[in-house]
Amino acid sequence: MEQLDRAAKLIGLKPDVFEILKEPENIITISIPVKLDDGTTKEFQGYRVQYNSARGPYKGGIRFHQDTDIEEVKALAFWMALKCAVVDIPLGGGKGGVTIDPKKYSDQEIEQVARGWARGMAEVIGPDKDIPAPDVNTTPQIMAWMADEYSKVVGKDSPGVVTGKPIEAGGSEGRDTATAQGGFYVLEALKDIIELDPESSTVVIQGYGNAGYNFAKLAYHAGYKVVAVSDSKGGIHDEQGLDPEKVMEHKKATGSVVGYGGAKEVSNEKILEIPCGVLVPSALENQITADNANKISTQVVLELANGPTTPEADEILYKNGVHVVPDILANAGGVTVSYFEWLQNKEGEHWTKEEIWQRLE
Repeated sequence: MEQLDRAAKLIGLKPDVFEILKEPENIITISIPVKLDDGTTKEFQGYRVQYNSARGPYKGGIRFHQDTDIEEVKALAFWMALKCAVVDIPLGGGKGGVTIDPKKYSDQEIEQVARGWARGMAEVIGPDKDIPAPDVNTTPQIMAWMADEYSKVVGKDSPGVVTGKPIEAGGSEGRDTATAQGGFYVLEALKDIIELDPESSTVVIQGYGNAGYNFAKLAYHAGYKVVAVSDSKGGIHDEQGLDPEKVMEHKKATGSVVGYGGAKEVSNEKILEIPCGVLVPSALENQITADNANKISTQVVLELANGPTTPEADEILYKNGVHVVPDILANAGGVTVSYFEWLQNKEGEHWTKEEIWQRLE
């Protein structure tokens, strides 16, 4: 809300509009009982925050993470409302989550959690009410389970209730790489303004999941030198440059980017301080703070993660001449292609990847 307060003063937002934006329209909390593989039953907390529907149905992802709570989901839902407005799509902002460490549970247990969330939220979501999507630790398969469970509850096939589904379940071409592709389009537009030369610029990426990895590939093939990447277990740094696809092969084989080739190991905290042309936080919130902002040496911070920079750090980076591309623009490719998927489901169409990228750009 501190960021909302600053933005409101900057643009002269009317007090009545400010009051509306301060709080979400609806907050829903549910308990999801799951029978575990060992025969015991465990309850998980599930959330959905419907922040603002002034522009259309609520839209926003669902994350499965052990640290997820209602306050985090509220903040993310607010950002989604802004993000949909920034890219001018007729959707409002929402967000969901479940407090769970998915690495500790089997696929069968995760399926029960996903179906339980969809069943518990069936009255408040829907193709014309609220359309969830993937987020941290949620996959196209999880979206397919949710769509299937919702369809059972309402008694009719409703693929448009969620986006980010597998292609064969009504998903869209390009959705898996949309966040990275959108971020890369933004960087391409920015580089001409600030005279950023790809062939002499290095890239550092914190977070090597979907968005981070796909952005690394795009940057690498455009001539940027990717010198450092990290995942939840740590990072690697090589001034000579990394091949993103080979790093991913290593990650799939070992469970982490750590230990790749002759690269030096680096922590998730220290990777942010490596001098570079483009720093891409692509992990979780609050990674760049007042404590480390002055140690960051880069031309551009491209926020592929949601809320990776605190308001205090934003001010420091601005004073230091760093160009920060905020998350509500930098990672809006994901929600834009989610919107395209929703449209395709409503119209019974299937667009080619070329059509998707043309519309996104």
